[in-house]
Amino acid sequence: AHYWSSWGLGFEGKTSFGMSVFNLSNAIMGSGILGLAYAMSNTGIVLFLTLLIFIAILTAYSIHLLLKSAGVVGIRAYEQLGFRAFGQTGKIIAACIITVHNIGAMSSYLFIVKIELPFVIEGLLGHKSSGEWYLNGNYLIIIVSLGVILPLALMRQLGYLGYTSGFSLSCMVFFLISVIYKKFVMECPVYSDNSTQTSISAVYSSDNDTCTAKLVTLTPQAAYTIPILAFAFVCHPEVLPIYTELKKSKRMQNVANISIMAMFVMYLLTAIFGYLTFYGNVEGELLKNYSTADTLMLCVRLAVLVAVTLTVPVVLFPIRRAVLQLLFPEKPFHWARHILIALCLLFLVNLLVIFVPNIRDIFGVIGATSAPSLIFILPGIFYVRIVPEEQEPMKSRPKIMAIVFAALGFIFMVTSISFIILEWVTGHSKGIGGH
Repeated sequence: AHYWSSWGLGFEGKTSFGMSVFNLSNAIMGSGILGLAYAMSNTGIVLFLTLLIFIAILTAYSIHLLLKSAGVVGIRAYEQLGFRAFGQTGKIIAACIITVHNIGAMSSYLFIVKIELPFVIEGLLGHKSSGEWYLNGNYLIIIVSLGVILPLALMRQLGYLGYTSGFSLSCMVFFLISVIYKKFVMECPVYSDNSTQTSISAVYSSDNDTCTAKLVTLTPQAAYTIPILAFAFVCHPEVLPIYTELKKSKRMQNVANISIMAMFVMYLLTAIFGYLTFYGNVEGELLKNYSTADTLMLCVRLAVLVAVTLTVPVVLFPIRRAVLQLLFPEKPFHWARHILIALCLLFLVNLLVIFVPNIRDIFGVIGATSAPSLIFILPGIFYVRIVPEEQEPMKSRPKIMAIVFAALGFIFMVTSISFIILEWVTGHSKGIGGH
């Protein structure tokens, strides 16, 4: 382990292997898990599985590139890798992409809190809203931000959040178990307004095959599948902070591989059982399919809320590091700066969530640009620029693979933006879970 005083970290890596796996898994696990069953309904089971394996392998490879670049130059800050590769311009671009992506992610988590928490409170109290302040989503996100997120965001080390990350992941495991259980006790389809339940035989008798599992299919919304899956695996801004705090830093690739594998299994099971419960009727966000009067699913909604709330501080850490790198690169750690940046970030995210009525389209554009940049483009070009030519010539296989990888990310970015604009123009878009 090393000292990274220039990064505002005056301590050696002290976080255990297990805690690091919890933190990275929690960084990977996002609200995107709610959109995976919908993604599967638009591609079919086989095509979805192929894409999921493809994205998981690419994510592990991009983390390998990132760690190799960091190891060569002894730098464990994303922004400093940008500086090493392209000077001050690279540093600013890396910091800005991390900031934009993570503010988008924090906003999507708090948006879920804003929408779902009033329903949970209504369910627990047993009555519908009649204008009470405590059922107003805008007030609730401010209370959650100040009461839960801010105290966790003020911790000096990310490693301490391993405990809350472990609890957050256990909430999502409960969500998964409940989705699997519901598959065996519910009939298809259950419409999202929960007003009607149609038996399978009735569906089949009306020439409607929405309750048939499709192995391979392509709908117009399938264009969103790769973006959903890519966003679901973005954890790159958190990789280097976790790497810095890991007790035995050589094991970081193992931390990444185990975290990606665990999330791969969770994502696949959620998608399959969610899809096989609702088939062609599955909503963009899976929870919308379940009745708000269902006690088990009320508990699941609460568990998902807890999970996304506890993920916000983990996502906030890299943004604060990016801000510190840009504004105070040579300054040692100072509590006043540490607290003030956290307060400003939470204030900004709360404003976004309160005043932006439909945040999905904004996240579509942010996600289509920042996710491929973080997964493909930056790790690829950093590797090519940072690893010395005498160690690996430009025509060497690893360098060529890294160049192809970055090019793939650029193609992915252009394609994603094109499809999103096309969806806006034709007006066929449907709400989809972000990262």
